[in-house]
Amino acid sequence: MKHVSESRNMYEDFVVETDILFFKTGSHGLVSFHGRNYNIKKRMSADNITSLLSGKQFYHVGGNCYVNVDKVTEVEQCTVYFGEKAPSAKQLRIPRWKQESLKRLVAEMQQPV
Repeated sequence: MKHVSESRNMYEDFVVETDILFFKTGSHGLVSFHGRNYNIKKRMSADNITSLLSGKQFYHVGGNCYVNVDKVTEVEQCTVYFGEKAPSAKQLRIPRWKQESLKRLVAEMQQPV
């Protein structure tokens, strides 16, 4: 018989910053990560969340939501697309006032150095 502490999601240890498409922060350190093939909720300390946000790859798009700029393929009509624009692909609605700034940031990140 498994104890509650042992029955946690075995995949939550495999969340890698480079694989995250976007994430949302919640109360009491609960963070919901969204990848291409997963959605995982994980508790994190305030220091871990701050560390995650310290890089330039995550952009605040409103409320408690941050997108991985490196994974954005297109931004149009208040929707962020990750990968191709297919019905099965991950996408995220964002406020109109964040759309243009995110477009510029994505274009800057995609330019060769």
